[in-house]
Amino acid sequence: MFSIFKRKKAVSVDLSDLGTDMHSHLLPGIDDGSPDDATSLTLIKGLQNLGYRQFITTPHIMWDVHKNNATSITNAHGQLQRSLQQEGLTVPVRAAAEYYLDDHFDELLRKGIPLLTIKDNWVLVEFSFIAAPRNVKETLFELQIKGYKPILAHPERYNYLVSQKSWYDDLKEAGCYFQLNLLSLTGYYGKIPNELAHYFIKKKYIDLLGTDLHHERHLDALRSSTSLMDGVKSLLDSGNILNASL
Repeated sequence: MFSIFKRKKAVSVDLSDLGTDMHSHLLPGIDDGSPDDATSLTLIKGLQNLGYRQFITTPHIMWDVHKNNATSITNAHGQLQRSLQQEGLTVPVRAAAEYYLDDHFDELLRKGIPLLTIKDNWVLVEFSFIAAPRNVKETLFELQIKGYKPILAHPERYNYLVSQKSWYDDLKEAGCYFQLNLLSLTGYYGKIPNELAHYFIKKKYIDLLGTDLHHERHLDALRSSTSLMDGVKSLLDSGNILNASL
């Protein structure tokens, strides 16, 4: 007799078609991501098992909380590279940054200090989950004037913009790339980010996908998801996803 309470068939999570994870917090001990070398290695191995072949890790530069700069990031990257070598792992890991749009970021632009980029002139930026800075569009425009291509990190997670979708239209028309967190496709962050993620998919607004991995809970949520691959396939089928070019 067949039970109506059958378990859902497990869905294999395979992210090998993406190849590169371009948003993560894998460097040990410099932000709210991996606290140490051992955790970094665990997270990287776990992501490799999901199909990733290389990583561009993006520690926070958020001056009130994480006072990182090119030196601190380079040092942590070197520490991770030594740990990978000792472990016998040859996986490519590059380091960029996730810049918080604050007064410190404005100062970097004003002084012409070179920014850490994802690729060429691509710069990953974020802002508050509570309220957008008043001058965010002006800052992104200034970033472009300086010769950079802004990538807005996880636009689906700014819940307060759900009723102001034209705001996103303006950013896309201004030439910003959008980077979606994979876990938003699973409902991990809640209903609104999930709805916005699918809204952006329909609008063909997503250019890049990232894990935004901070800890093992994120890794467990990725590999146990039964809904992730449908969203990933839809995005890859759009032909707009640029991860393979990184």
